[in-house]
Amino acid sequence: MNTTPSIAATTGTAARLQPSEIMIAAIAPMLAGLRHVAVGMQSPIPGSAALLARALSGGRLRVSILGSTRQNAFTDGGRELFECAGQGRIDAFFLSGGQIDGAGNVNLVGVGDISSYPQATQRFPGSFGSSYLYFVIPRVILFREEHSPRTLCEKVDFVSAPGTSPPEVYRPGGPHALVTPLCVFTFDRTRGRFTLASAHPGVTPEDVRAATGFDYDSPAVVPETASPDTATIDMLRGPIAQDIAETYPAFARRVWNV
Repeated sequence: MNTTPSIAATTGTAARLQPSEIMIAAIAPMLAGLRHVAVGMQSPIPGSAALLARALSGGRLRVSILGSTRQNAFTDGGRELFECAGQGRIDAFFLSGGQIDGAGNVNLVGVGDISSYPQATQRFPGSFGSSYLYFVIPRVILFREEHSPRTLCEKVDFVSAPGTSPPEVYRPGGPHALVTPLCVFTFDRTRGRFTLASAHPGVTPEDVRAATGFDYDSPAVVPETASPDTATIDMLRGPIAQDIAETYPAFARRVWNV
């Protein structure tokens, strides 16, 4: 079930933006002032956001996109990524999952009776290094293109990567925010809980509440997610689209017809 409201009826700049573009524009400011951002496989939205943030920084931000030949200085793939992260040389990373719950836990293994693993109801691609990176990279931004109670659930069926750890556990990394086609959540690591930071243009707080399976905090007045200006949109649909097409051609064709 698609729970993402159409934005076709909205007015102004946002009326011309696709949900993917709104997500990209919402993520990019979270990367301002950082030194090095890494992007994993199958992450075209975070990859586009990182490239946009680099362009807005005047090229000062280093972006490493796994699977890219032009946007990746790593020569040893994931192994080099993990080593770099463990040395504290990556400031931000991105995680998604089949399920994400209100405590910031991510499930990349499967759903159903996980006690009978690997005979789960549905299998996901697997965790790879998500738990390790979740612990060591200071700013991990969660994202999910489907915003529904089944994906943003009360409690994940399997914890691939925990959102929080006990106080005695040394953990410099963890969730910073969650971005979806409907809204932006921020995450309080001390309380282990999300707060609705903004709703995208054309989306009401009630829409977000109805589509979310976990409980979260919300201010009395929920801000609207800021829309990018015309220059940023042109940059996104021009050079950023061309750059991301090298790694994610299907995404670039679908979103920008590149």
